[in-house]
Amino acid sequence: MDFSLIMLVLLLITGGVSLLDKFLLYPQRLVESARLAREQSKITIKEPWWVEYAKSFFPVILVVFLLRSFLIEPFKIPSGSMIPTLQVGDFIVVNKFIYGIRLPIVGKKLLEMNSPERGDVMVFHYPENPSIDYIKRVVGVPGDNIVYRNKQVVVNGVLQKLEGNGDYNYVEPGLNFVHTKIYNESLSSGRSYKVLQNPVAPNMRLSDVVEFPYRENCAYNANEVRCIVPEGHYFMLGDNRDNSRDSRYWGFVPDEMLVGKAFMVWMNFNDFKRVGLSIN
Repeated sequence: MDFSLIMLVLLLITGGVSLLDKFLLYPQRLVESARLAREQSKITIKEPWWVEYAKSFFPVILVVFLLRSFLIEPFKIPSGSMIPTLQVGDFIVVNKFIYGIRLPIVGKKLLEMNSPERGDVMVFHYPENPSIDYIKRVVGVPGDNIVYRNKQVVVNGVLQKLEGNGDYNYVEPGLNFVHTKIYNESLSSGRSYKVLQNPVAPNMRLSDVVEFPYRENCAYNANEVRCIVPEGHYFMLGDNRDNSRDSRYWGFVPDEMLVGKAFMVWMNFNDFKRVGLSIN
């Protein structure tokens, strides 16, 4: 079950019990205590345990719910699709309001703010299964003509700069050693970040391409994919380009599935040096 939904249910239960106690149960206890006072010359007002617990937890749950729904939310990185920017085991913080204030659970936007920009590292609900959250980098915004050709990105006819920066090796779960090349990728907008490419991996895995909304906006061959990003949608790529299942394979991310922008690593129990790193 979605954690936000669990928090909402707990909030409604504890809040409901608190209101029930304030307007019904507490007045009844006062009446009963007054009767006992007349009979026993003392007043005892004792809350039922379930009322006491509900009233104690309600403000805590309310604060957590509001923080996670409208301000910031923590996530854990479970896979290597965003290496080297994000490592497996990173706990990150996501800005929930930068792309607009949304109703919890349903995701309906209440207030327009900023729009995602090329280069943003963004968390979103996976279009094929919205109960799962994904994190990738925004490469295409609405109206863009995106080409991923021979492992290079072309945006609106402009080849994005890619500079080699040596070797990068890492170990996948299961102790699988992976050798890649690391590059500095610079967007024409001025954003720059690091990406990985596996020199022995194919340009495209055509067998992994599935049907998706606006599939007619894309054309594929063994060396490239080219897509025109529909209005209200975004084209996403993982920084670990040959180990990422992203918009090349399952299509575009609609605006209503955006969660927020990742901006900081707050913990990694395997590498404390990553604590506090900003996410570029």
